Amino acid sequence: MADAALYASADRVFRRKKILAFGLPAVILAYLAYIFFAFDLPGLAERARWDNARTLLADTWSYKTHVTRDNRGGGITVAIEGERKGEYPEGITPDWVAPQDDGAVRVALKGGQEVMLLPGNGFRWEVPGYGLIEARLEGRDIVSNLPEDGLPEWISASSSRLQVTTDGARVSLTRSKTELFRYFPGWELFFFTLDSPYHGHGLGEILLGAQIDPARGNLAGAWRDFWGNAMWRHSDVAWALFETLLMAFLGTMGAALVALPLAFLSARNFAPLMALRFGVRRVFDFLRGVDGLIWTIVLSRAFGPGPMTGALAILLTDTGSFGKLFSEALENVDGKQIEGVASTGAKPLQRYRFGVIPQVVPVLVSQVLYFLESNTRSATIIGAITGGGIGLLLTQAMITQKDWEEVTYYIILVILMVMAMDSASGWLRRKLIKGN
Repeated sequence: MADAALYASADRVFRRKKILAFGLPAVILAYLAYIFFAFDLPGLAERARWDNARTLLADTWSYKTHVTRDNRGGGITVAIEGERKGEYPEGITPDWVAPQDDGAVRVALKGGQEVMLLPGNGFRWEVPGYGLIEARLEGRDIVSNLPEDGLPEWISASSSRLQVTTDGARVSLTRSKTELFRYFPGWELFFFTLDSPYHGHGLGEILLGAQIDPARGNLAGAWRDFWGNAMWRHSDVAWALFETLLMAFLGTMGAALVALPLAFLSARNFAPLMALRFGVRRVFDFLRGVDGLIWTIVLSRAFGPGPMTGALAILLTDTGSFGKLFSEALENVDGKQIEGVASTGAKPLQRYRFGVIPQVVPVLVSQVLYFLESNTRSATIIGAITGGGIGLLLTQAMITQKDWEEVTYYIILVILMVMAMDSASGWLRRKLIKGN
C-alpha cells in the first residue's frame, strides 16, 4: 500500500511538471499573440514613417541653413535654422550660395549637385538617379515637369505645394516662398551668433590672440556674448536647471520634515491608539496614491503655474512615501537602546532624540537622498506642466518641431544633472552614514 501511495504521489508530481512544461509556454505564446493584434502592430508598421525618423535623427546632431526667396517681393534671405537671430547680414552669404546676374541664385549641394532658385518664383534641380525637376508658380498654382502619378516617396506634390527631399537637402515651393535648406554637422552658433565679433574665432585666438573687440577684452567680451547668446540662451538654460534642482530639493526635504513627526504617530511602538495609527496611515496612502503629475495639475489650478507649485506637488507625494518608510523603520528600532537612555532620567523627547533617531538615521538619510536623486528627473516633467525649470524649455523646443538640436542639448543637460546628483548623493551618504 505504501509503495502504491508513493507511486501515485510521484505520478501526480510528474503530471504537474508536464503541465507546466507544456502549458506555460502555450500561455505565453497566446499572450504574445494577443498583444500582437490588440496593439495593432501590423498597422503600426504600416504607419511608420522612417523618412521622418531619419530627419528627426539628423536634426539632433546637425543644423539647417535656410535659403529663402520671397515669391512676393523677390528678396533672398539666408538664415541658420530659419531664425531671424541667425540671419546672415545683407550682402554676406555663405560661399555655397551664389547670386547670379540674371537674378537667380545658385545653391551648391554636396556631391556636386546644385539647385537654381529662379527669379520667376520657381527652381530647377538635377537629382542624381532621377533626373531634372523643374517647377514654378503660375498665378496661384504650382506647375512642374513631374508626372501626376508614380512619384517617389521623397517628392510631395500638389497644386499649392511641392517638396523634394533628398539626403542632406530639401526644397519646397509654395505660393509665398521658395525655400531650400542644407544640413551641416554640429550645433552652429552654439557659442556666438553672427552679430558677435567673436564668431569665427577659435579658443586660441580669444585667449592668446590680439584684442578682437576694441571696446572689450577678449575673455570678458567672449563670455558676455556666449552667456547672452540669443539663439541658445545659455543664461536662461542655467537658470532653468537651477529651478529644476530647487523644485526637487524643496519638495524632497519638505516632505521629509513633514513625514518624520507624522511617522511616529503611525508606528505601533510609539502610537498606542489604533484609531490614530489608522487615520495617519490612510493619510499617507492618500498622498502617495495620487501621482505627482495629478497633484501638479490640481495645484496649478489652485495656485497657478510656477516652480513652487511643482515643489508642493513633490512634497505631497513624497510625504506619503516617506511616512510609510519612516514608520516601518521606527517599528524596527531596538527597544533596549531606548530603555538605556530612559534609565538616565531622560525625558520622552530626549529618549526619541538619543535612543531612536540615531538608529533610524541611516535609513532616513539613504531614502531621502535616493528620492532627491529621483525627483531631479521628475522635476523635469513637472516643470513642463507648471511652467518652470528645464522641463518648460524642453517642451517648448519639442512643440516648435524645428530645432531638435536644442532638444538634444536639454536632454544632455538633464542627464548630466542627474549624474551629478547621483555622485553628490553617494558622497553625502558615505559622509553622513559611514563617516568617510
